[in-house]
Amino acid sequence: MPSIVVIGMQWGDEGKGKVIDLLSERAGHIARAQGGNNAGHTIVAKGQEYRFHVVPSGIIYPHTKCYIGGGTVIDPVSLLSEFEGLRTRQIDFEDRLFLSRYAHVVMPYHRLLDQLAEKAKGTAAVGTTGRGIGPCYADKANRSGIRIADFLNPKAFRAQLEKALAMKNRELENLYGHGPLEFDPIFDEYQRLAERLGSFAAPVEELLFAAAKKGERILFEGAQGALLDTTFGTYPFVTSSCTLAGGVCSGAGVGPSLIDQTIGVAKAYTTRVGNGPFPTELKPDELSRFPDHSTARELGTTTGRKRRIGWLDTFLLKHTICLNGTDFLALTKLDILDGLDEIKICTGYKHCRSFPATLDELQSAEPIYETHPGWKQSTRGVEVYNDLPGPAKAYVRRVEELCGVSAGLVSVGPEREKTLWLDRFFE
Repeated sequence: MPSIVVIGMQWGDEGKGKVIDLLSERAGHIARAQGGNNAGHTIVAKGQEYRFHVVPSGIIYPHTKCYIGGGTVIDPVSLLSEFEGLRTRQIDFEDRLFLSRYAHVVMPYHRLLDQLAEKAKGTAAVGTTGRGIGPCYADKANRSGIRIADFLNPKAFRAQLEKALAMKNRELENLYGHGPLEFDPIFDEYQRLAERLGSFAAPVEELLFAAAKKGERILFEGAQGALLDTTFGTYPFVTSSCTLAGGVCSGAGVGPSLIDQTIGVAKAYTTRVGNGPFPTELKPDELSRFPDHSTARELGTTTGRKRRIGWLDTFLLKHTICLNGTDFLALTKLDILDGLDEIKICTGYKHCRSFPATLDELQSAEPIYETHPGWKQSTRGVEVYNDLPGPAKAYVRRVEELCGVSAGLVSVGPEREKTLWLDRFFE
């Protein structure tokens, strides 16, 4: 399979970074298609932890070429900070990281408006990262955004920023009672940032098409999760881009005929960051039986917030498998369940024949559970799938049966070697 998409099947934080890292070793090209620095991938390689936000995590492999697609939104300050982090780690990326000229730029007023809007919503706040991603995508849809291509052209950037800032200042003053932002400091700072980013701008879409035509292996890196999709997610508690496999095509500028396989990443349980419905969320007494958030590695890569934790929801997974056309599951963090006496799997919601589309239905959904025995022993030293404890294998097989999709790999720890392969992708 020369082209593979890796997508999150829940609300993000499923462990996509590790799966992408494993597959990057066998790919020549890795592309990110949507989102911004509101997303994050954490990988552990050779004892070192790497955290990524917009740069594809495959950049740590020197043989790869990495692409940031036109469907993303770029905060220049954040992106250049990532660059500095790579240089500190002595990772050379100057001639193998490419930024689409069609991506939109996150400006200071986007971040400010994001934070003010969340504060104004009070208890109804979505729980965004406050990094300006939503307002930037809103400007894109409103045809008032600034793209990388124009950002790198001083004359075009000046004209567009003048118009945008005049509009945003009216919004800041009239809606939020906030003082206006000054043009010159923003223009001068962002001109300097543009000069530092200019050498990375490239015809990403043409480069990916050429690689696909040559039959070279391409890995498309999803960000966030399927139920954060702006159309099919748990609206309005969603992100502002298309997080589904289909969004890769529009976000990276590739045709659907160039995608060969979709791998859906899901935790062996479920988590969610921020507000919004979560039918299988653990009750306090159930949560006390889980490892603490730090031990379970359940602190957000981008925000450091504690993730909400719940039982695995296969009713949800069947829905996202449908939305993504998932070919295989990558089941992660099985090791976090090692100490539990019993483990529940949600197989459906009472009175729901299909996954609920409205917030009210989801908030009142009553999960239907199966209870399975725990295995009460560590899986972290297991090197092949067949050596897993019997109840752990039974748990994986039951998930496959309920979802109607096979597991291609099972992860029992954050390190690369803590991976049990059931299928060899790219081979």
